[in-house]
Amino acid sequence: MKSYAAVDLGASSGRVMVGRVGPDSLELTEAHRFANRPVRVPEGLRWDVLALYGGVLDGLRAAGQVDSVGLDSWAVDYGLLDADGALLGNPVHYRDSRTEGVAEKVWATVPAERLYAATGLQYAPFNTLYQLVAARDSAQLGAARRLLLIPDLLSYWLTGEQGTELTNASTTQLIDPRTREWSYDIASRLGIDLGLFAPLRRPGDPAGVLRPEVLEETGLRGPVPVTAVGSHDTASAVAAVPADGERFAYICTGTWSLAGLELDAPVLSEESRSANFTNELGLDGTVRYLRNIMGLWLLQECVRAWGDPELSTLLPQAAQVPALRSVVDAGDAAFLAPGRMPERIADACRASGQPVPETPAEITRCILDSLALAHRKAVEDAQRLAGHPVDVVHVVGGGTRNALLCQLTADACGLPVVAGPTEAAALGNVLVQARAHGLVGDLASGRRLLTRTQQLTRYEPRGDTARWREAQARLAGG
Repeated sequence: MKSYAAVDLGASSGRVMVGRVGPDSLELTEAHRFANRPVRVPEGLRWDVLALYGGVLDGLRAAGQVDSVGLDSWAVDYGLLDADGALLGNPVHYRDSRTEGVAEKVWATVPAERLYAATGLQYAPFNTLYQLVAARDSAQLGAARRLLLIPDLLSYWLTGEQGTELTNASTTQLIDPRTREWSYDIASRLGIDLGLFAPLRRPGDPAGVLRPEVLEETGLRGPVPVTAVGSHDTASAVAAVPADGERFAYICTGTWSLAGLELDAPVLSEESRSANFTNELGLDGTVRYLRNIMGLWLLQECVRAWGDPELSTLLPQAAQVPALRSVVDAGDAAFLAPGRMPERIADACRASGQPVPETPAEITRCILDSLALAHRKAVEDAQRLAGHPVDVVHVVGGGTRNALLCQLTADACGLPVVAGPTEAAALGNVLVQARAHGLVGDLASGRRLLTRTQQLTRYEPRGDTARWREAQARLAGG
């Protein structure tokens, strides 16, 4: 057996997991978990990237001797380096307000239809492209000589080598999903210097070895290679979907819900753009055709506002609340910013003429019904737009712990839901490292290994889907 350290950074916490892989075994244990707390400073919302790096080093020390290290994180955000390779300030958080109104300026130069046809990326105000246009005249960007996406930045600090991993690069809105290379035409029209980016890497490529100083600080014996994985955490999570065949949809649940299909080619139609589907790149030439949904961020923010009650108490109470009494659009950008989430959900229900949820249990049920409804619509729309029918929905990530959400998703979609694994991003990270060492074959064989070794729970749909169709129509206003 070989051991692999999977550094998996989410928007609210980071973890270092150790995967031990043998010919017919895969065991995952947690070495270290740490908070990821953004900080609001006078110039805006920023990531505390030094604390994150400290957490990574602590995790590698706790992991013990490993055969390789891989890093994945959330998408779109980046750090800027000067000519000496030093970081120019803490990276801006994607929830920062600096991109407000930027999309309209971009579309005046490159119409939204053309932008989608070239890059296949759904509109999201925080896409890297909009962040770079917002920062165009800043002193920081003017002084920058290199831009590294978050996992590539941490990999650089670990190894001293720079690269841009492809699955994460595909979220910048600067990659052509057909060629899997940079879209030079789009970048030049918007005045974005692609020379800022380090050369592209693919999952499985070598990304250097741990520097001597890192070995000394972590107590590891060198050489320890760092392997490029699907460094966008969703790419790693989709790689760990324990699917059999191609007729499946997936929902990667956590702070966000990413719901969609795995395809062989992008869908770049105008109808797809209007439906706000994105074409991000995955392993082995695949495309992650999906829609971003606000996800459990809604519940996380409410729980924080309520003083952090136990979910083990809150969820059974929510299960007793009448179904679909009130629902909101879980993809609405109105819920993007932190703060006052219970009040904002109540306001949305009031504005749409629905009963206003008041208690934590009622608001929780509203959120979970709304998420299940958004999952249903995304899965339905993806099948229609891609011409790709499915027989099962795989739910992976932190939301698999929420049995009520999994059951409601099965009910809403009218399809069986297979929930698990929970640590999908870390497992996908480990599988790519194991592939690079010849312990695992292709994507399908890795998924078969997951099916044999990971705990999965199946939820069958209850009742018919008519009431979900009615709720969907109500939310659409018709």
